[in-house]
Amino acid sequence: MFQQYARYYDLLYADKDYDGEAAFVADIIRRQNPDAKSILELGSGTGLHAMALARQGYSVTGFDLSPEMTIQARNRLSKTVLPQGVSVSFEKGDIRTLRLPRRFDAAISLFHVMSYQTNNSDIEACLTTAFMHLEKTGVFVFDYWHGQAVTNDPPTVRVKRMEDHTMTVTRIAHPTIRPDDNLVEVRYELTIQDRTTGQTKQVCEDHRMRYFAEHEVERFLKGAGLEPIEQGEWSSSQPTKAGTWSAYVVAVPMAAHGEKTH
Repeated sequence: MFQQYARYYDLLYADKDYDGEAAFVADIIRRQNPDAKSILELGSGTGLHAMALARQGYSVTGFDLSPEMTIQARNRLSKTVLPQGVSVSFEKGDIRTLRLPRRFDAAISLFHVMSYQTNNSDIEACLTTAFMHLEKTGVFVFDYWHGQAVTNDPPTVRVKRMEDHTMTVTRIAHPTIRPDDNLVEVRYELTIQDRTTGQTKQVCEDHRMRYFAEHEVERFLKGAGLEPIEQGEWSSSQPTKAGTWSAYVVAVPMAAHGEKTH
C-alpha cells in the first residue's frame, strides 16, 4: 500500500485540518503531562501532523513503513524553519517491531494508522511499541475507525476530486465490508491528469482497514500494559455516537495508575 498513492496523498487530503487536529492532540498531552516535550509518532506519513505539532512546541520523532511517504516528509522538513529548541526527524521503520534506546513524553498514531493493523498480532505489537517507548508519566493518543458507525452506516462508493497548479486527481473509493473480520476493503481508483500536457494516467491500490468496538480497544490496550483513560469523538472530545466514524482514545502506562506492567 501507498507505493503509488503516496505521490498524490497530500493533494487528496489538502482539505484536512492538520493544525486543528494537532492542537486537539496537544491539548490532550498538556492536560495529562504538562511538562511533555518529546513525541514519538507511529505512522508519520508525509509529516504534516508532526510539523503542526512542532509549531505547538513539541519535538517529534516519526517512523513510517512507506519509503515514499518518508521521503516526502523529509523533503518538507528540509524546507521548514522549526521553532527554537524544537527538533523533528523522519525515519522509515516498522512500528510493530520498532525499538529505540530512549523513551518519550508522549506517543501518537494518527489518521487511522491503527486501523491499518488488520490482525490481532499486529495491533498488539504496535501497542507494545507505544508502551515500551513511553516515560512513566507518558501519554499515548491514537484514533481509529469506530465500529458502531461502520456497521450502522456502512461505507458507500465515494468520489473525491482535488487539484493544484500541476495536476487534477480524481479518486473513486469502492468499499467492501468483511464483517466476520471487522474489515473494510477499499479499492482506490485514481485518475491523474497533468494540467500542462493534458495527459492522464490510472492508479489502483487496495487498502484494508479494521474497525473496532470501544471495549475491544480497551482490551488490546490493557494487554499491552496501557490503561485507557479517555475515549470520544475525534477532534471534538464529545462522547462517541452511532454515527461517529472516527474515534480516539487516550492511554497511559498502567504503572501511572498503580497497576502492574509488563
